[in-house]
Amino acid sequence: MTTRVAFSFPAFLSDLRELVECESPSTELAAVARSADVVARVGAARLGVLPERIVLDGRTHLRWRLGTGPSRVLLVGHHDTVWPTGTLATTPFSVEDGVVRGPGCFDMLTGLVMTFHALASLADVDGVTVLVTGDEELGSPSSRGLIEDEARLASAALVLEASADGGALKTERKGVSLYDVRLVGRAAHAGLEPELGVNATLELAHQALAVAALADPALGTTVTPTAARAGTTTNTVPAEGSFSVDIRVRTLAEQDRVDAAMCALVPVQPGALVEVSGGPNRPPLEESSAAALFARARVLAAELGLPELTEAGVGGASDGNFTAGVGTPTLDGLGAVGGGAHAAHEHVLLDAVPGRTALLARLVEDLLARPVGRPSETTNDLQTSGAARP
Repeated sequence: MTTRVAFSFPAFLSDLRELVECESPSTELAAVARSADVVARVGAARLGVLPERIVLDGRTHLRWRLGTGPSRVLLVGHHDTVWPTGTLATTPFSVEDGVVRGPGCFDMLTGLVMTFHALASLADVDGVTVLVTGDEELGSPSSRGLIEDEARLASAALVLEASADGGALKTERKGVSLYDVRLVGRAAHAGLEPELGVNATLELAHQALAVAALADPALGTTVTPTAARAGTTTNTVPAEGSFSVDIRVRTLAEQDRVDAAMCALVPVQPGALVEVSGGPNRPPLEESSAAALFARARVLAAELGLPELTEAGVGGASDGNFTAGVGTPTLDGLGAVGGGAHAAHEHVLLDAVPGRTALLARLVEDLLARPVGRPSETTNDLQTSGAARP
């Protein structure tokens, strides 16, 4: 590997501190905009060029297109975090005994800094695109189209989300579908004439059980009714109720099966109505999408003298679901090694950072020289994006 800039721990930690100490909760547009300014400045200092600022629905995203050639390798990350402004007062940035702590350090600000330092080490990055979004923790409502469009241009997508346990790369992520089920009944006095009503609470119970039965543990499909409500007063037959449903699947076929079943729900009680809205939110990142990239990464890790790479499938989603969903080979979890995402004990293990950064650089260099083929000529674009159905 031809290196231009050697890895420097002081420079790395200085950059990471800047990002962590600029708090960036997804829900605060001004905070996300300020964070984008910091990420742009830190990235430009390492890459030698400022990014494009892309503001969609008030949320600020950054894109670096490096070199003059067409995009060939896409690196994806996000600068928004789940931590509210003020978290630094109780959980400040710190480095002690080889462990970094601070809000967002693991998910996923370390991955961003790794990206900048890895690319800065390469003599040639022509054809690399870096996309840093500002709404991933909300489900990427404004950036999804941008991510998919960039992924379609590239032959491979590398996602700098934090690793799985023990530093494992993420070669499979479950797809996510989200639904709201509304039950409509008819009100009546619960004591005088309940027989004249149609009880939305009972209908909710029937439908929640029917929905939960769509799960298939053998295939890794989870279907979970979550938040629910029904009724108005204790002496009225409920005329309306609703519940939400969280669905996780390993394959597009399972996502389609469950979607069809959700859309086919019918009322159990005479006179009741069932209305279903929502749908697939993120396609699955199937193992087949990551297989070739993971195999290549394992070889490169061995050449660099790094510990043998491991892989894992996880239930949580990322923007890697979107890049894989349009047919682009995708390898996820290339970022920090540590733990505690979204938790008070969030942390990064520093001793893994130089090797992971070197691996990322070597993988980018290799993909620029030898593009990986797509798993198929067809894409797995979702037919819906969670829009309400009639």
